[in-house]
Amino acid sequence: MEERYHSVRLVTERCQGCVNCTKRCPTEAIRIRGGKAHITSSRCIDCGECIRHCPSHAKAAVTDEFTDLEKYKHNIALPAPSLYGQFNVDIPVRAILSGLLKLGFDEVFEVAHGAEIVSLAIRDYLKRSDIVRPAISSACPAVVRLIQVKFPELIDHLVPFDAPVEVAARLARAEAESLFGFAPENIGVWFITPCPAKMTAVNQPLGTEKSNITGAIAISKIYPDLFKVVTADIQDARRQASWVGVGWAVPGGETSAVGVENVLVVHDIHHVTNVLEQVALGKLKGVDYIEVLACAGGCIGGALTVENRYVAEHRMKTRIERKKVQDPKLGRLPRTDYSEFELGIAGRRAIEPKPALRLDADITKAMSKIEMMDVTLKTLPGLDCGSCGSPNCKALAEDIAQGRASMTDCVFILRKKVRDLAYEMVNLADKLPPPLDREEE
Repeated sequence: MEERYHSVRLVTERCQGCVNCTKRCPTEAIRIRGGKAHITSSRCIDCGECIRHCPSHAKAAVTDEFTDLEKYKHNIALPAPSLYGQFNVDIPVRAILSGLLKLGFDEVFEVAHGAEIVSLAIRDYLKRSDIVRPAISSACPAVVRLIQVKFPELIDHLVPFDAPVEVAARLARAEAESLFGFAPENIGVWFITPCPAKMTAVNQPLGTEKSNITGAIAISKIYPDLFKVVTADIQDARRQASWVGVGWAVPGGETSAVGVENVLVVHDIHHVTNVLEQVALGKLKGVDYIEVLACAGGCIGGALTVENRYVAEHRMKTRIERKKVQDPKLGRLPRTDYSEFELGIAGRRAIEPKPALRLDADITKAMSKIEMMDVTLKTLPGLDCGSCGSPNCKALAEDIAQGRASMTDCVFILRKKVRDLAYEMVNLADKLPPPLDREEE
């Protein structure tokens, strides 16, 4: 099985061995063994749920450092639209973009520009009669990886376009090469990311051989320094994106930009999982498009943001409404066409399934383990309490079949065995042979 990169890492010394992370992981990638959490690489989709819910902060996301900019002659910042929601609405987007220039970036290119282009492409794609419906958004890398791991039969439903950040990175690179004459290896393109899944997508791209993005810097990492300079004099930060692209930061923003009515908007990875199950069962064939976002509240609620998601969402919606008023096109897409180069059609690769776990390379042994899992599951109490260190009874049965756990890991079975043993010892005490019998009172 191929080695997989993950931004989400375990900070072992902080782990208290609680089961919060095991219960929240949507792919059952985490187990508690030896009093510490263990993350199964083949199952992890870097959604950040464990980061969000770990009370000991024992899960963290590895992202690039600001000092990494020193390796390149020309550095371009790609701010996610969700970055704007971290600041009060009285701080204009121009000031935020200008602040990135003041921090040391040579140029700023909004990811929202890429969202504008992808919106047009999806709109045209949905007009086709030969596509599998419902079409599913491929903008969220955590959701795409969820489909690879748990719902490979739905891969054909994904729209065949790069995420807006990849489109923006491709355009930013091309612009830097043509306008300034920099060689590709001298250009650093940095995504200011709200979530760890984007960092993973840089190192192991989805649908492309190599990402156009050099690295990703967490919003939470850059925010303190950026906050100090956003109110300073505004430098030239290039053309601003319209509300159409900026709206992708909040749930419903993508479908609003695409302009399709028969849609479904789902956010929060657990709700997304439930809806994908319904799609796999064929219950949503009447829907044209599904916008799926791993984080509750969309990118605005990413694990690497700093502001309360409800506050940030309110700010973003206010900004979007203001942009609509300021936009002379009054809500229409600022572009009318796009090119195959912008979408990266030529280098596009098919998304492939990523099996989470093989029971055994030998089919006979694998079938035997499946039978063992079924028998074991019927023995377990079915309470899914997580006290055994596995997220539920089914996962424990799988772990037992794989030799990674035992029946007595279940506290209820262990309690019954201890109780039965205690009764047996009492009974044996009454049945000692005469030479070993108790003294008469």
